[in-house]
Amino acid sequence: LLVASPRPYSLALESPRQGRLVEGRLVYRQTFVIRSYEVGVDKTASIETLMNHFQEVALNHVWMSGLAGDGFGATHAMIRHRLIWVVSRVHVQVERYASWGDAIEIDTWVDASGKNGMRRDWLMRDYKSGQILARATSTWVVMNQTTRRLSKMPDDVREEITPFYLQRRAIVRNVSHKITKVDGATQFARSGLTPRHGDLDMNQHVNNVKYIGWMLESVPLSIVQDHEVSSLTLE
Repeated sequence: LLVASPRPYSLALESPRQGRLVEGRLVYRQTFVIRSYEVGVDKTASIETLMNHFQEVALNHVWMSGLAGDGFGATHAMIRHRLIWVVSRVHVQVERYASWGDAIEIDTWVDASGKNGMRRDWLMRDYKSGQILARATSTWVVMNQTTRRLSKMPDDVREEITPFYLQRRAIVRNVSHKITKVDGATQFARSGLTPRHGDLDMNQHVNNVKYIGWMLESVPLSIVQDHEVSSLTLE
């Protein structure tokens, strides 16, 4: 039985974000505990769990830096221009997956990517041992919320975020090569996918993490049961 009720009033929390800015306030660091609903049958975190945590610290970083408008990670200047962030590319390398109950620590920072993009990197560590669990890098571009077309980055947006740029890479090896176009001869494929309402995020488009789940569903169960994702590139 599903009963719909009016949305409750939001309660103002004393500490709505638990992370903190470090290294001259250029790096945002946050700790999480892997919950039971974030693991699979092997009791380890899924690649989607990692990606959701990366996304969460990215948004919290914007909020802690004082840049957040009322959008999904959009800055004050972006809100004025009706612009939103969209992820155009992400590359992840996993060394080890955390288990249920493990505490993890994630660092994130940003830098420029060409004239109109921003690069965001992440570094995930085991909170107790400090061991690196995963590295990730991504490219973000701005889209007009009304026309749904990519946009050049306005000068006032650039001026807003440039002071937070840090010239550091989580993944030193060059991963800029493009993914070749699918020609229909892929080994595993799944067609007929239709986005559900629950796949949309606050920007009213399918969130990038949802695509990863769709891809994994196209992989045969025999491979999923005996293998784990060690690296992933999404465009």
